[in-house]
Amino acid sequence: MSAAPWKRALAGQFLAAIDMLDGAIRACPPRLWDDPSVPVERRFWYLAFHTLFWLDRYLSDSPEAHVPPAPFTLGELDPAGVYPERAYTVDDLLAYLEHGRDRCRAVLRALDDTRASEPSAFRSGELSVLEMHLYNLRHVQHHAAQLNLLLRQGGVTPAGWVGRGRDAG
Repeated sequence: MSAAPWKRALAGQFLAAIDMLDGAIRACPPRLWDDPSVPVERRFWYLAFHTLFWLDRYLSDSPEAHVPPAPFTLGELDPAGVYPERAYTVDDLLAYLEHGRDRCRAVLRALDDTRASEPSAFRSGELSVLEMHLYNLRHVQHHAAQLNLLLRQGGVTPAGWVGRGRDAG
């Protein structure tokens, strides 16, 4: 039995957003990756990390169930705005991206009408699980676009538009 049209569409577009983030990370030259003239919260590596952290978190069943893979921690949640102790490398973040892509595929594969309509454990349950996935997709795409803008401002041509995720099936 094939997946419902809404499920194929969600997977295709969510994985496209992840693919666009992947392309931005891969296109970033070292001079832009950790530019010391830019505040940490606007550095390329940090914005990519932030995006991946929240992708991973929002794919979890609940805030309590979220455990990022090493070397990442829950420090991103610190209300004091504490940044990681070091700039993550391209390889670090590509590994985290693959973790997120794999989780996204697995979570969406298991999603059915019943689960999709349940209240999400995030955002005080104001969104359904399906709408939380759309929210997460929009967050990834927002930051992929932001990173592509940083690339353009740095004189780098970003990867092209992805219309549908390469692993969407």
